[in-house]
Amino acid sequence: MKTTLETTADPSAQELAFLGEQLTAFNDADVGASGRKSLAVFVRDEPGKVVAGISGYTAWGWLFVQWLWVDESLRGQHMAGQMLEAAEQEAVARGCHGAWIDTFNPKAVKAYERQGYRPFGALDDFPLGRSRIFLQKSLLAL
Repeated sequence: MKTTLETTADPSAQELAFLGEQLTAFNDADVGASGRKSLAVFVRDEPGKVVAGISGYTAWGWLFVQWLWVDESLRGQHMAGQMLEAAEQEAVARGCHGAWIDTFNPKAVKAYERQGYRPFGALDDFPLGRSRIFLQKSLLAL
């Protein structure tokens, strides 16, 4: 079979979906079905506009928090902690035993540590001058 190697900054949605399907099939055969399910927590103001939120998923007994954002007007009010608690409670209800998150914001690291997360790894200079910190938390005691 003759092959070519292509590098692109503009992959199609179909190509990305194909990769995801193939990797999922491989992983399911290798370690069992992940049970991956999206999880989101939103904070809305009175008109219903999103002013904070979490987006991630649960899979293989873990909660992964991919995105966590709080509007500047709500920062410093423990909104991140409240959202994490809500996500963690849902994750436990789904049978999860652990949670993980990553950030390159030093203030966020401290906020996550206050919620019981502990660093388990770092990538230096990601982005340049900062470190991307990976944190985890056991959900067994919740």
